[in-house]
Amino acid sequence: MTGGTGLIGSTLCNALIDRGDSVVGLSRDPERAAKSQPRVEWHGWEAVRERPPREAFEGVDAVVNLAGEPVNQRWNDDVKERIARSRIKATKNLVAKISALDERPKTLISSSAIGYYGNRGDELLYETAEPGDDFLAGVVVGWEAAASAAEDHGLRVVTIRSGHVLDPRGGLLKELLLPFRMGVGGPIAGGMQYMSWIHRHDEVGILLWALENEAISGPVNATAPNPVTNKTFSRTLGKELGRPAILPVPGFAIDIVKGGGIGHAAREGQRVFPRKAIDNGYEFKQPELAGALANLLG
Repeated sequence: MTGGTGLIGSTLCNALIDRGDSVVGLSRDPERAAKSQPRVEWHGWEAVRERPPREAFEGVDAVVNLAGEPVNQRWNDDVKERIARSRIKATKNLVAKISALDERPKTLISSSAIGYYGNRGDELLYETAEPGDDFLAGVVVGWEAAASAAEDHGLRVVTIRSGHVLDPRGGLLKELLLPFRMGVGGPIAGGMQYMSWIHRHDEVGILLWALENEAISGPVNATAPNPVTNKTFSRTLGKELGRPAILPVPGFAIDIVKGGGIGHAAREGQRVFPRKAIDNGYEFKQPELAGALANLLG
């Protein structure tokens, strides 16, 4: 596994180990990783500079690739290059090593994002929709192509297009909690843009489901089946926190305070539906926003 010390990766590692699997992790700093995840067997890997070590793949049945530079930071040219390279080049290096193995894993589950679709208004988006044309869409297209190259070497490849993973410890929800708790939260940039969200338990649930279900391949939308507008999200979050959520926030203010990553995510939207997961039997633990926020914050 790559990205095994992140919010999602660490939870997935624990879930796999708790059910009896052995987990091997790749990390730039394996000693530090071992302190946070001592039950994982760690190997060092400079993802954008080299292929991972051969010994990390001995006896491995599946690879889960979750690594990537955080998007939610202030963007400049250097940051955008790191965002792209940490996904595309790192995945190319990973697949290159897998292709050179005498005994290869059977499955590659690789992280992706709904940024693939670009800013699409209220268009309902399934996995078959065309990609967008902005920076993040271009990154995701290249990222998925790098992972899909493993199919040429006999692996089943699944790319998980994650929405906004709701977790008060990180991501967009963490950024929103302080202003909303202070009573100064509200719709961003008009609030009509859609937010395709997913509870952290369902994000991990879909990753496990994709690992286990050999009939699944290609892109999978990891979003709850009930996307909402930013206005509805703000109202629901305010209600859960017992705070007003009526103060409109101009889009440019988000850019100034938080920078390009958060601003882009907050101002532009995608109305994504998890058709492949629903059609193939995945049952969401938290399909509705109000219940998800109550579970996370109540």
